[in-house]
Amino acid sequence: MPNLQHSLRDFDYRHLQLVGDLWGIPVDAPDARRALPLLAREIKDPALVREVVEALPAPAAESLAWLVREGGRVSWAMFTRRCGEVREMGPGRRDRERPDLNPVSPAEVLWYRAFLARGFFDTETGPQEFAYIPDDLLEILADLFPTSGIGNGPEGKDGHLPDGTVPGRPATPDEREYVIPTSDRIIDHTCTLLAGLRMGIDPRPHLPQVTEAAITFFETLLSTMEVLDPQGEPKPEAARDFLSLSRPEALLKLWQTWLTSSAHNDLRLVPGLQAEGAWENDPLRVRKEILGFLSRVPRHTWWSISGTVAHIKKTHPDFQRPSGDYDSWFLKDSNTGEYLRGFKHWDEVEGALLRYTITGPLHWLGLLDLAAPEDAPQSQPSAFRFSFLSHSLLDEELPKTLEPENASIHIRSKGEIDISALVPRTVRYQVARFCAWETLKQERYSYWLTSASLEEAEEHDLRTAHLLALLQSHAEVIPPNVLTALERWEQRGVEASLGKETILRVTSPAMLEALQKSRGARFLREQLGPTAVVIKEGSEEKVAEILIELGFLVASRVPSPEGCPNGTHTNQTTQLPPQT
Repeated sequence: MPNLQHSLRDFDYRHLQLVGDLWGIPVDAPDARRALPLLAREIKDPALVREVVEALPAPAAESLAWLVREGGRVSWAMFTRRCGEVREMGPGRRDRERPDLNPVSPAEVLWYRAFLARGFFDTETGPQEFAYIPDDLLEILADLFPTSGIGNGPEGKDGHLPDGTVPGRPATPDEREYVIPTSDRIIDHTCTLLAGLRMGIDPRPHLPQVTEAAITFFETLLSTMEVLDPQGEPKPEAARDFLSLSRPEALLKLWQTWLTSSAHNDLRLVPGLQAEGAWENDPLRVRKEILGFLSRVPRHTWWSISGTVAHIKKTHPDFQRPSGDYDSWFLKDSNTGEYLRGFKHWDEVEGALLRYTITGPLHWLGLLDLAAPEDAPQSQPSAFRFSFLSHSLLDEELPKTLEPENASIHIRSKGEIDISALVPRTVRYQVARFCAWETLKQERYSYWLTSASLEEAEEHDLRTAHLLALLQSHAEVIPPNVLTALERWEQRGVEASLGKETILRVTSPAMLEALQKSRGARFLREQLGPTAVVIKEGSEEKVAEILIELGFLVASRVPSPEGCPNGTHTNQTTQLPPQT
């Protein structure tokens, strides 16, 4: 950081005199250029520094001590939020209002004593404006305000919390009453999503107790991995490669994708927030900042979520916006439509992002266990701790505690297929595409073999022979009747059907022949015999009218709805009396 002389070089002669007056140093050089080095030399007397510091008003002394502890530099926005403003005024107004004698904030007290300076410094995200203590003064002040964190403040050189600082506090017994352990179920949920999307069905009903926020995260992560195309459809080869990974490989792949991707933007996934406009943030840097905060938390201790968020707000509020700009991002509350601009909405944006990251991605990916005050759907997580998977994930190593996918498929004689999470995902993915889906039951996936599902599979160029091969390789036993039905389907297709149809019955074959030769022939479907035929659904009125034109009266066995002439409508059976 610049030294004292550099920090004061742009001020006019009168400003240097005001600083000198507050230090008890007469400034009588003929101009500012010659007065500046003399003033700077006198101010750097350690004994005089101590004397001036001890005479500071308490709020100003506390602000100076805080700035020293933060390494002598924090963002200007953060400093003014905490310590107040430094009014900008020209020489005339300054000499009239004398802010050196009538300060409006601790910041102004420090400003006119040259303890505080303002300047732009390069950072990883570009030039940013900082409040800082000149280097030569910081060396003296460090002895007055001892700290081991010099240079490591939240906005300091490395951007992290001071050494030894733990964000927040341990969770209370109430906050950790009901434990919500993490797991590797994200592997199974992504398989379900891919199968559903590939079949063109909504997979959400088959993911019970999985929130909409979680499903959106899974889909976004699969898109980031390029397993889904820009339209959200699975890429066959990429999906196969992902599903072929072992469970440890798949979980580590998901974790590394989220951890290292600059395209995956968690802020735009926070429930309740709606982003508008073309502004940009840096999700990768923010993700690393959050993990840096959490890395200070004791590994086997339940930790308060609200305490962590409150601590970060107090010590490092600009973790997401290093420049302290809270006005240029267009975010609004999706429920109220209110735009969330300004630091006053920190809890609704930054706080919400922190909570989402802890209770969402870090839990879904296996890093954190959660806990809530009670076992109830409306009870929000209030505590977290690192899980049994955390060491492997943070070290980017394959988790060694996950079970292998070597279980078998169970098939019941009525055509129900039962698949556990430990059946290879490539097998479940393929079987699911041949079947009708049932709701997940006790961590097991249930599917039904139906003629409709097999016909649908054929339309997607899936052959029943492939399903038979999968079942023969991975099922415990295939019931003989199921095996026979599948083999016959492969050879002949549908051999039996059930359904409700409208049947026209007449008293003689001649009557049916007359109808077949009339304009009513287009309504006739399958002939069931010499005196019965299936008619097109919804054509009952038309057929009755045509029969009357042919000289036949129609009697219906089912009461006709309002509006049907002659009582001719039927959805079951229609009879013809002898011709009149």
